[in-house]
Amino acid sequence: MNFDNFPSVTTALANAGRSFYQRGWVLGTAGNFSAVLSREPVQLAITASGLHKGELDEKSFLIVDDSGRVLSGAGKPSAETTLHIAIAQAANAGAILHTHSVWATILSDAYASNGGIELNGYEMLKGLAGVSTHEHREWVPILENTQNYATLGREMTDLLVSNPAIHGILLRRHGLYTWGGDIFAARRHVEILEFLFEAAGRLHLNAKG
Repeated sequence: MNFDNFPSVTTALANAGRSFYQRGWVLGTAGNFSAVLSREPVQLAITASGLHKGELDEKSFLIVDDSGRVLSGAGKPSAETTLHIAIAQAANAGAILHTHSVWATILSDAYASNGGIELNGYEMLKGLAGVSTHEHREWVPILENTQNYATLGREMTDLLVSNPAIHGILLRRHGLYTWGGDIFAARRHVEILEFLFEAAGRLHLNAKG
């Protein structure tokens, strides 16, 4: 294999990891990041399992195929690799980023019975791809967390096929999955959605008194 863009991809993903760690969105070994290197066949650069996301470098990434089999690199792929592959294919995403912030965790539990959380009226919504007004209504679905990632991957695929305009998915008491056409768009979506989660979360807690 000869992926000339692998060093630049891993550098960009590692930079995102350091930034997210500093913001408290991927503490410890939480989270995982990937980017599409090839579509035919599908091949992803993805973080190896069990690594501190604030200390990633080029050696922290594997190349996997569309079944999650390691093609290159040292280490074990995340158990959630299946979810990255599902999103890459169903959303035609160029990069998929997964964070574990406090606010996403709180909201994913508080609004689980609604099936998702609605975000509207915020100027920051205009940072999401294709959104041009603060009057936009962004629906972020919430799926139940499970260790059966094959099943969860199918649920994500069905969700993305039926709701192609969404920009993120929350897993209950787990965290956020978001994506973009490239790493920089996906990173922007993390930053926008995490801002909105904190704003909505603070309002939710204030309303509860």
